[in-house]
Amino acid sequence: MKNKGEWTAVIRPKAGWFEINLKELWNYRDLVFMFLKRNFNSAYKQTILGPLWFLITPLMSSSMYTLIFGQIAKISTDGAPQFLFYLCSNAAWSYFSTCLSSTASTFTGNAYLFGKVYFPRLVSPITTVIYALLAFFIQLLLLAVAIAIFAARGEYIHPNIHMLLLPVMVLQMALLGLGIGILISSVTTKYRDLAILVGFGLQLWMYGTPVVYPISQVATIAPQLEKIIWLNPVAPIINNFRYAILGCGSMNYGYWGISWIVTLVVLLFGTLIFTKIERTFMDTV
Repeated sequence: MKNKGEWTAVIRPKAGWFEINLKELWNYRDLVFMFLKRNFNSAYKQTILGPLWFLITPLMSSSMYTLIFGQIAKISTDGAPQFLFYLCSNAAWSYFSTCLSSTASTFTGNAYLFGKVYFPRLVSPITTVIYALLAFFIQLLLLAVAIAIFAARGEYIHPNIHMLLLPVMVLQMALLGLGIGILISSVTTKYRDLAILVGFGLQLWMYGTPVVYPISQVATIAPQLEKIIWLNPVAPIINNFRYAILGCGSMNYGYWGISWIVTLVVLLFGTLIFTKIERTFMDTV
């Protein structure tokens, strides 16, 4: 409050369904950086390897996928080296799933904080999406090193001009994960069962997404399922992401456009529900 009795900020209850003050969110950007620092410190406090887990986790996952799906199940990778195929797919899927699962616990995980101090509630899920970018960029660097090694050995790898669209794909993964995550977070304030289903649902969703297999494999084995998988909003992103980096498969703009429509609708609907629930969630959380 100013010396002459004039308030520098006025907090009013939200009356409408869609009241997002973007200027207010921008004014709280320092809080986002503070939360980012807090998340990083809490995640690797009292650990031996610390941030090295950003490298160990994708290496172990990709190696396991290569052994099980590549060597044992003999699933095609559209001509790309198996390890690179799974490392590339895992990087994209991990970012999306992290955005979704982290934002899905926004209300329940931060209830103690929301009940004590005011700040735009969207700061919390936005922070988790930005924080997940750190692990994603490290995985991309790891992927770049792996590609250089395989290319030096003469393996078939064909990055192409579509790599210029990678920022658009990353943005879409963030928005889709954010939209679904805040929608689930809003509903779980009353129905806690959904929080239990998030992890299980993501596992099932991964197998319904071409992460460990190319869509061409589905077209060969079960053509009737191909269109169903394409309608999965994450499927075109993973497919196009892999094609842009490795050159395996093909670019599909049609289903990617549908995926963008679904992303924007989910984000809008999730934001509407989020802004509606945040007024009264302390009474039910």
